[in-house]
Parts: sequence; structure tokens; C-alpha cells
Amino acid sequence: MRVSRKILFTLALAVVAASAEPTRSQLPARGSLLTVTSEPGATVWVDGIRFGKTDANGELTMRDLGGVRHTIVVRADGFKETSKAITSGRGDVKIALVKTTDPAELAFQEAERIGSQDRQKAAAAYRKAIGLRPTYAAAYIALARVLSDSGDYDGAFKAIRDLRRVAPQNVEAAAVEGRIYRDSGDDEKAIAAFRRAITLGRGFQPEAYTGLGLLYKERAESAGASGNFADETTNYDEAAKDLTAALKQLSGAPDAIVLYQLLGLVYERQKKFPDALRVYNEFLERFPKSDEASAVRSFIEQIKKQMP
Repeated sequence: MRVSRKILFTLALAVVAASAEPTRSQLPARGSLLTVTSEPGATVWVDGIRFGKTDANGELTMRDLGGVRHTIVVRADGFKETSKAITSGRGDVKIALVKTTDPAELAFQEAERIGSQDRQKAAAAYRKAIGLRPTYAAAYIALARVLSDSGDYDGAFKAIRDLRRVAPQNVEAAAVEGRIYRDSGDDEKAIAAFRRAITLGRGFQPEAYTGLGLLYKERAESAGASGNFADETTNYDEAAKDLTAALKQLSGAPDAIVLYQLLGLVYERQKKFPDALRVYNEFLERFPKSDEASAVRSFIEQIKKQMP
């Protein structure tokens, strides 16, 4: 149980960056769903959160997002990025895409395609996109991510600094900066950057909340290992608070699958078993047929054995 969960810590940092697509069998009744129809294989974001790719019919179905207003962004190879504001988190939305010949956008799309295979070539393509369009915020952010993943923290910080010259209040840039500081071992600056991202986002920034949750979780583990149980409790409480905030903001996005398990584990470590059971049961309600569902059911059974 514990060994398999170690994978979660790495996966959680990918929030908003990459997700698996939910299938219809994982979703609740039709009346609580939002279906976006566009080009097949198009990537769909809602309020800056990646929900996955459309299927062969060009459809992606998501859980009821709640709220009233949302912004949907759709990207597909060879097409111009398109956004649309909607006034309901349910129903059917059609977003038609238009072919693009913009060399900056095509360079960006090339970088996205090859990023997982060759980070160096992807970085070169992102730089090409920035050279063609110096205000291309998404390219700066993607460049910072790929350089950080490659261990080039100086290059990643430079990409964020360059973006700030053209978009000083970019929210995602602050969240990515926090991630870079965390990866490079500077926790205090990471915390400051994550909190700045949350402030810039007016309280909405699930990637920053996730980063804080992971950071405080690790601090709690370190404190517990050294026998400082007061700090362990304090840091676990902060981790639970931040991971809860991230979960609420992710709605039914696929990345929530990882965070539910992380939050449940934090509550287990605190021996807050009723809270852990609540989180795991909510996970099973939202993602009953996910690959992780059987593991979560086993977590529940093990918790019940530890309870009075």
C-alpha cells in the first residue's frame, strides 16, 4: 500500500499540465454533464485546468463544473487556439476551430508534440515560437516547465523573467516559478511564489495549492521522523488545507484522482480516519471505474481495521 503510493507525489506536480481523459463510464448521469464538441484529438481546458482530449467524434464530456461562468480553451494541431465563455457548467457546447498558418502557433504546437520525447528539441521550438511572437505567454510558460523538468533551473527562471517583461501579472507564471523553486530545493521562495500565484488568481490557482500541499506534507514527514510531533501536526494540517482547496478548484478534472489519494493519505498519517474515509468515499463516487478505484477500496478496508 505505501510503496505504490510514492508515485502519487510526482504525479501531483503535473496538475493542470497533463491529464488522462475521463471515459463516459466514469461519469454521472447526463443531466450533470458538460460536453464540448470540437475537432477530434483537441485538448480542452476549462478555467485554466486541463480536462483532457476530445475523442474520435470530437467530444469530451466532463462532470458538472458548478458555478455559472466558465472559460473554455481548445487547442488542436494545425488549428488556431480558440476560447469561448459559457454561462453554465452543464449542457452541450460546440467550438469550431479554424486552420492556422501562424508560424508562431505552429512552432508551439510542434514543441507540444515532441516535448515528452525530446525536451531539448521542444525547448528550441518554444524559443522559436517566442522569437516569432514575443508576447506568447503560453510558450514562455511551457519553456520554463520543460527546462525545469530537464534540470535547467537557471534557464527556467530566465523564461519566467522574460515573460514578466511582457505580462507582469501572469498567474500561471507565478505558480510555475514556485514549482521551479521547489524542484531546486528552495522551499521558502517556493512558498512565497505559490502564495503570490494564489493572490494574483484572486484565490483560484489549483497548481499553487497543490504545490503548497506537497511541500507541507514533506515538511510534516521530516518533522515526524525527527521526533518533532508538534511541527508534524502543524504541517499536516496545512497540507490538508491546501490539498482540499486544490481539490475544490479542480472540480472533476482527471488530476483530482491523484489529489484525492494524497489528501486521504495525509488524513491517515494524522489518524483522522473519519476524514480519510470521507475523502476516499467521495473519490469512489466521482471516479467509480477509474484504474485506482480498487486500490482506494483497499485503503478503506485497512482504515476500518484500525478504527475502534
